[in-house]
Amino acid sequence: MQYFQAVQTGKKRANESQMKLFDIAGFAMLTLTTKKIDGKFFPVGEENYAAAIKKPEGYVVILVDEDGYTKAQSKDLEKTDASEIYKKILESGIEEYSENEIIIWTEKFPAVQNELR
Repeated sequence: MQYFQAVQTGKKRANESQMKLFDIAGFAMLTLTTKKIDGKFFPVGEENYAAAIKKPEGYVVILVDEDGYTKAQSKDLEKTDASEIYKKILESGIEEYSENEIIIWTEKFPAVQNELR
């Protein structure tokens, strides 16, 4: 797939994830639209999985694809707010991301959704 095609497909998928998270959290940012694997660009996956990371500024609730690439994220939140949003995501039918690593841009973060249950 050419880069332009990957961006267009990924943008559509990430935007859908952003809208799902927005409906639940009241705020959501679009993050990645493509992922680079073995030097080739691919659109982010269609699937949505719930995850969370912890940054110095607070917890971030995230929707990721099957490879842990972030498609949409909340703003930085206090633990109680993040937990409430995370539970609502799971109640909506979105499954929890089962792996331990989340990818945002060029950074990798440990998944901490276990702290929000």
